[in-house]
Amino acid sequence: MKIMCLNGWGGKLHEELLPYIASTAPDILCLQEVVHSPETEKDWLTYRDGDHVLPQRANFFRDVCRALPDHVAVFCPAAQGVLWDEEQSIASQWGLATFVHRSLPIVGQVQAFVHKDFSPVGYGDHPRSRSAHGVRVFDYIANRPLSVTHMHGLRDLNGKMDTPERSAQAQKLLDLSRQVSEPDDLTVICGDFNVERDSQTLKILSELVTARGFKGTRNSHYKKPGRYADYMLINREAAVTGFDVVYDPEVSDHCPLILEL
Repeated sequence: MKIMCLNGWGGKLHEELLPYIASTAPDILCLQEVVHSPETEKDWLTYRDGDHVLPQRANFFRDVCRALPDHVAVFCPAAQGVLWDEEQSIASQWGLATFVHRSLPIVGQVQAFVHKDFSPVGYGDHPRSRSAHGVRVFDYIANRPLSVTHMHGLRDLNGKMDTPERSAQAQKLLDLSRQVSEPDDLTVICGDFNVERDSQTLKILSELVTARGFKGTRNSHYKKPGRYADYMLINREAAVTGFDVVYDPEVSDHCPLILEL
């Protein structure tokens, strides 16, 4: 069983990202920063937020679905706002998505918000709405159920330090994981948490990135200080047969996390 967690950066590096995902073919892909713009067939649109301007794959969700044709895909929007085709505004949804290989029966799901609620008329003020999605599958090879829950943690303009909002977010994430799991399940929680490596968020289960000595989860495309954002947690570390933070190839400004069970 291979589980990948990745912040896709809105598909900015799609020419590198899509072949990498297709060739790696994780059994479960937890993908954050996913763009879905059903009103347009354009390949690219532009995100504008003050001086923050970023090209976005207009239908990134569709792109990844095509790269993983043997997976069941679920898109979980956090907000609908506006992207731009030059001076024309295009309604676009933003959120996260989960891709599960069709050989794995999905026997439970949960989708909810860990911060605020769905924002239907704009992305909103920071810290913006954030959602989470969890699936429970049955792994026939290992003969056991498994739950995987991921989120994209809130972005606080003041930094990645612990705050009451992040504490509440962590508790909601844990509650969602418990909601989709049975007590004896092997349980994985992952995502772009947007917290520092000493955050209390990482105490909810056994955390793998820092515990195994990785130097961060960012690559050369990320120019700001602070090298940690993405984490993988598990309730039974003995079940781990492999774990890696992938620095090469660079398919986003975040590194893929790959867990093998």
